[in-house]
Amino acid sequence: MSASRVHGEDGAVIEIRTAHTGELDAATLKTVQALLDDVFDGDFDDQDWDHALGGIHVLAWEDSELVGHAALVQRRVLHGGRALRTGYVEAVGVRTDRRRRGYAAALMDPLERILRGAYELGALGASDKAVPFYQARGWTPWQGPTSVLTPTGIERTEEEDGSVHVLPLTAPLDLSGELVCDWREGAVW
Repeated sequence: MSASRVHGEDGAVIEIRTAHTGELDAATLKTVQALLDDVFDGDFDDQDWDHALGGIHVLAWEDSELVGHAALVQRRVLHGGRALRTGYVEAVGVRTDRRRRGYAAALMDPLERILRGAYELGALGASDKAVPFYQARGWTPWQGPTSVLTPTGIERTEEEDGSVHVLPLTAPLDLSGELVCDWREGAVW
């Protein structure tokens, strides 16, 4: 686990801790899940939580209170005839009373450093409210069709078209081409 201190836009000192899921104890994981349940106003189920596990977590602490979280997990995404090693951003959330103070940027900075050093592509599913934030950081909306590789073959995910954003890294991309994610239970993107 690594830790650093940054200052929020309001001058508050934020401790940023970066750790793999395996380095977080059960109490911390329970605190993170409770924060995300609150941040997403009950629209964060057990499958969403499962999607955030098994990778790197960035936690924002203000004193002894958890105020933000973001995760990065590895996935395989098919594009242009290749399976790309993709860092997928999950479960980004900041407590309601701490939003618009630089906390989300403090969470994304270490994840984006990891992405640039370890992956061919960064990807995430962005809510409408989060799109300006991600685009200002260099994330680009995927313009082509999105699909998922299910146990029975490739299926279109038209409802996700426009919400998937990528951070181009080392892989050649045709943003208007098809992007196919690997299968998982629940929300596939």
